[in-house]
Amino acid sequence: MNNFRKLLFTKKTPRARIIEFCEYSTEKKVAPVQPKQPVDPRRVFKVYRFGGVLSKEQPKLVSYDLDVSKCGRMVLDALIKIKDMDPTLVFRRSCREGICGSCAVNLQGNNCLACITAIPPDKVITIHPIPHMYVIRDLVVDMNHFFDVYDSIRPYLIRRNQGPLGRYQYAQSINDNSKLVGLYECVLCSCCATACPSYWWNGRRFMGPATLLHAYRWIIDSRDEDTEQRLYELRDDFKAFRCHTILNCTLACPKGLHPGLAIAKLKRLISGLDKKPPSEIDAMKFSGTGSKC
Repeated sequence: MNNFRKLLFTKKTPRARIIEFCEYSTEKKVAPVQPKQPVDPRRVFKVYRFGGVLSKEQPKLVSYDLDVSKCGRMVLDALIKIKDMDPTLVFRRSCREGICGSCAVNLQGNNCLACITAIPPDKVITIHPIPHMYVIRDLVVDMNHFFDVYDSIRPYLIRRNQGPLGRYQYAQSINDNSKLVGLYECVLCSCCATACPSYWWNGRRFMGPATLLHAYRWIIDSRDEDTEQRLYELRDDFKAFRCHTILNCTLACPKGLHPGLAIAKLKRLISGLDKKPPSEIDAMKFSGTGSKC
């Protein structure tokens, strides 16, 4: 045992001090390890079921008793296991890596991607389709309006003298490229848009957080040459300025992005308070006459 002595001076008499020695241990006291309580692997999944408009049936929650120790750790694994039990269950899935954005669902009242969200420890787990969308069947919603609005912002580079597609490469400095970090990672899962009250109330005119984040991404891109037209098309009372900075979008984003901040910067560009900074290098620097990618 590692001990050391500490001198304690105590004044017990008017003329003398008595020196006392106290021993202290430098070893840390380790608390006894408490045995972990066994966790019941049984879960009750209450899944939203709806056969579609033509079926004329009422939406309902169907309960499935599932042993989560016999499937993967993610919510999507549980849904696949439930589909083995009930093949009539319908949901979207694709990549299983949080890249495609197909498997967005509302889990315990919060939007998420089922493939990268762990099964919660709750005994009863409720799964709904993402809100504010027309339900086609079960957990599958109609995304047509969402992607039509996204397509309206022209989500691609626009050059004045572009030439044949794919012929030239467009250079960008490291600093200019860093401005796109936190923007291009969006997978268009619509978790943010369907969590936004402004999108619920004005979904036909307000573009929504995901679309506006991508609009800012293309406007701020140093290689794009259609900035003025893009900003002009967003000068509307509803398209961007219907955002009230509630920030549900930031809380709901499964990729950890900040659409609210991108929209705030976009508003300043639209209103003329900020200007797009000039490109640090010429986008055609490495594309000489006749050169190809």
